[in-house]
Amino acid sequence: MITYTSDLSTVTAEHLTGFFVGWPNAPRPETLLRLLQGSYRVVLALEGERVVGFANAVSDGVLSAYVPLLEVLPEYQGRGVGSQIVRRLARDLSHLYMVDVLCDEDVVPFYERLGLRRATGVMLRNYERQSGE
Repeated sequence: MITYTSDLSTVTAEHLTGFFVGWPNAPRPETLLRLLQGSYRVVLALEGERVVGFANAVSDGVLSAYVPLLEVLPEYQGRGVGSQIVRRLARDLSHLYMVDVLCDEDVVPFYERLGLRRATGVMLRNYERQSGE
């Protein structure tokens, strides 16, 4: 049974393995834990103590937030886990004017099904720093 929480108090780096499939320079579990701990809001999907999915938001806490990551372990994809994470995170951020997600074109329909609207954006990426190290 999948449960959802924002509580990171019992999560360790060992609970955060298997994410970032296909990334050429993925963050290590220890880096991911630091990233989640430093976030404005986090939603975790758990099966027992195992983290099977997560999303995080960074925010000014007043007007805007950005959702940089949504990750679901491959064996849990297609089961509604990512949708539930996004819905819960959107609810947690509903007091803000704007919540932005910058994503690859192939996942835009996923977010549109959840009520987000397509927008134009720009980005700057330093792929040498993709791991967060």
